[in-house]
Amino acid sequence: MKKINWKKIIAGAFTIVGAVALFAGASYVKPTTVSAESNSSSVSAIKKRGTLRVAVFGDLPPYGWVNKDGKRVGYDVELARQMAKDLGVKPKFIQVNANNRVDTLNSNKADIVLANFTVTPERKKVVDFAKPYMKVSVGVVSPKKKAITKVSQLKGKKVIVTKGTTAENYFTSKQPSVQLLKFDSKTQQFNALKNNRAVALADDNSYLYAWVKKNPKYTVGIKSIGPKQYVSPAVKKGNKSLLDWSNKEITELTKKGFFTQDYNSQLKPYFGSEVKPSDIVLDK
Repeated sequence: MKKINWKKIIAGAFTIVGAVALFAGASYVKPTTVSAESNSSSVSAIKKRGTLRVAVFGDLPPYGWVNKDGKRVGYDVELARQMAKDLGVKPKFIQVNANNRVDTLNSNKADIVLANFTVTPERKKVVDFAKPYMKVSVGVVSPKKKAITKVSQLKGKKVIVTKGTTAENYFTSKQPSVQLLKFDSKTQQFNALKNNRAVALADDNSYLYAWVKKNPKYTVGIKSIGPKQYVSPAVKKGNKSLLDWSNKEITELTKKGFFTQDYNSQLKPYFGSEVKPSDIVLDK
């Protein structure tokens, strides 16, 4: 009987397992894209289905939240309803947190994200952004009695952020001396601030203005930090059909003054006198 060379067999098995693991790892980091043939989020597929599946926040007034009557309302929500109307379909809302917006697109649970999604170079690698409809920058809120008014006051201190936000990205890359307390939702982060878990909280300045109006013991001591940025609709990487339609839609809605109307009905009641439509709305 021929002697079996177990060393060669075991070595070969490890080689195969290693190759499989390497392949799996490579496919994991690669951004998910969509082909035209299998695109369940194309304009034609959406019209055939009769619904536009929109990822929105559920706890972020005045952009996307559920009011006391159980109705979804907010600036992004009204935009979603208008886009669905112009497509000739009904909106179907998919509630997300900041850190699962991309996953919701890539798993085909939503066709488009309208959840205060700020455009960044990192995010452009994994989703396709349409034309922007809002401008924003990171702000810092703190108790009025111990107001934080400059970044140097945060050195070595704890600051609250929501995971997956531009605030988290900014402080991680530009202010490494600041200790970050990270939370999954907006509700959790604001509760942490009220419970004095940190000296301040950082997030998009526009809804910090809205929050302090309802919580007058706090102030947006740093109104703008880091670069000016923009909020856009996002679709799955490679979804050219919905991307092209969304770009045309944003252009048309801007011309018609929709975003100023949306601001006046959804944002103005929640902002103080410090904020003007021109601080938020893009006019072209």
